[in-house]
Amino acid sequence: MTSPLSGFVDRALDRVARAFRDATTGAREVVGAPLRPDLPDDELPRLRRQIDVCLSGPGGETAARVRAAELGRTYLGLSADGRRKFLTILARDHGPDADAITAAITRWQEAGDDRGKAAAEAALRRALESPAAQLLARFNSLPEGVKFVVDLRAELLRMGRKDPAIARLAEDLRRLLSTWFDVGFLDLRHIDWGAPAALLEKLIAYEAVHAIGSWSDLKNRLDSDRRCFAYFHPRMPDEPLIFVEVALVDGMADNVQRLLDESAPTRDPRAANTAIFYSISNCQPGLARVSFGNYLIKRVAEDLKRELPKLGIFATLSPIPGFGTWLDSILEAQGDAALLPTECEALAAVTDAAHGAAAVKLLLADSAWPTVRAHEQVLKPILMRLCACYLVRETRAGKALDRVAHFHLGNGARIERLNWLGDPSPNGLKQACGLMVNYRYKLEDVDANHEAYADGKIVASNDVKRLAKT
Repeated sequence: MTSPLSGFVDRALDRVARAFRDATTGAREVVGAPLRPDLPDDELPRLRRQIDVCLSGPGGETAARVRAAELGRTYLGLSADGRRKFLTILARDHGPDADAITAAITRWQEAGDDRGKAAAEAALRRALESPAAQLLARFNSLPEGVKFVVDLRAELLRMGRKDPAIARLAEDLRRLLSTWFDVGFLDLRHIDWGAPAALLEKLIAYEAVHAIGSWSDLKNRLDSDRRCFAYFHPRMPDEPLIFVEVALVDGMADNVQRLLDESAPTRDPRAANTAIFYSISNCQPGLARVSFGNYLIKRVAEDLKRELPKLGIFATLSPIPGFGTWLDSILEAQGDAALLPTECEALAAVTDAAHGAAAVKLLLADSAWPTVRAHEQVLKPILMRLCACYLVRETRAGKALDRVAHFHLGNGARIERLNWLGDPSPNGLKQACGLMVNYRYKLEDVDANHEAYADGKIVASNDVKRLAKT
């Protein structure tokens, strides 16, 4: 069965192909018969000639635009294997000129004055920009061209794990896309149930945190006591880049299943005192490491505050995706040393089949453990303590080990509260033993918290810090 996301991808590719076909209609410049989809070896010289002409062919901007559209059509007409060969040639044959880079560095080293150094620096910048990236930058002026480059980078990221040249081109495109997708160019839109069906369908497909199970589920998430906001780029007006789902409630939510309960009564949003950001989904894989999500929550919080002045608390109800894996590694590496003596004693009282760390693993292996009162009670203090340690103490290069924690702490939030069995779903139990966390955004403290995190300090409430010290 084809997934909804696969259908979107196929339709998006068709739309881009039509746009490129229209861009080249009536053009005098043609590339001959289409290349065969799998791009066999005897077709590679034709492809290389087409790329060379795109880079250095005669004519002005209009001709360059037509050639870029033709090249885009060529790429879209290839099979998966053909596209892999296409991108490999583009990355390896049209990367930065090593000789030009060396010459510019030598020129800078030998420059006798500031003017000479400035000229050498300019030459070095030009040499470092790969011809492939320069070519792809031309797609900015084509209809659907920005979407084409975003999707092409997604493919490069998949391939770049095994090919340094392709990884370098993906990084070149990241820098290019970072300028195209500067937050100042983006539109923030409130999406409600009255939005076009095609856009609502994309929300279902792109939701990456808590799957939307049905149209009624989506309608509940877009009800009057809910909000959904998304960033859009003017050149991709029908494609959300990132979206956040918000629940307007009283008090800080501690359980996502209750938050998503379709049978729960609809509240008056004007009476709510808390906005809970419970899901943030990036929609475009090709924009990985292109930063704009860090502005989203603060911008949405400010907009909500203007709309609903009674809102005083802005917080997330977030998963802790790395905790389960970290817990397994700690119990394996440290054994009983990972536990307090009192915890080992409590474990011994509920199971004699294993002891200490082995007992924790044994109890967690039974997916029904949250429903067994004695097991749930003995595991709660252990898991709450270790999870607090994971969030507050576990870092890599001075940054939080958990990727969601890193995102919110970097945005200026603080770790506010751990929630026991905040997500008892199978996925919630697997990734974090059912635990969830609230990251709180106090608008007056966001900038200071951001600076503290940049200096290597993880900001947490006293309750969470006490948990991590026990």
